[in-house]
Amino acid sequence: MFDWIAGFLESGGALAIAALMLLENVFPPIPSELIMPLAGFNAARGGTPLWLAILAGGLGSLAGAWFWYHVGRAFGRLRLRALIARHGRWLTMNLSDFAMAEAWFQRHERAVVFFGRFVPTVRTLISIPAGIERMPQAQFLLYTALGSFIWSGGLALAGYLLEDRYEQVEHWIDPLSTAVVIGIVALYVWRVIRWKPDA
Repeated sequence: MFDWIAGFLESGGALAIAALMLLENVFPPIPSELIMPLAGFNAARGGTPLWLAILAGGLGSLAGAWFWYHVGRAFGRLRLRALIARHGRWLTMNLSDFAMAEAWFQRHERAVVFFGRFVPTVRTLISIPAGIERMPQAQFLLYTALGSFIWSGGLALAGYLLEDRYEQVEHWIDPLSTAVVIGIVALYVWRVIRWKPDA
């Protein structure tokens, strides 16, 4: 996959960066931790200028997040409540949990959307509750864009500055990303085991 991404970025320029970052948000197996440092490395070697690589990466990420926002918005709160009532164990949530989570998200939605952009898997999924809760689109796009451009820009800049040693960015972030994903899976399994229906 590494060689394919490297070749695609080199030949496709800014459009390839945007397309891969969109895919990373819609279909997570292609990690931004690989895409954006490579884009920065290519910029250091005379490829797509760094500012354009960051712009393309941020816009691609924003487009992917907006897609999931509209999925959540179309699905809606009533359908989600019905789904929880029917399949609560596998969603690790009962209706009381949902009511508490809903209230918490409504209080902290801006921070959740912003900081969620820095966490693997979460950055894909966080757009769905934002859509379900009908967070104002302008706010959603603003905080998603801020988080996306900081994340994409930081990774691209690291790849640009490290140049030949850009793999160090991946080696540093990859174990952290893997640990977060393992933690999320472990928490999910624990919640499935501990789940109880509403009294």
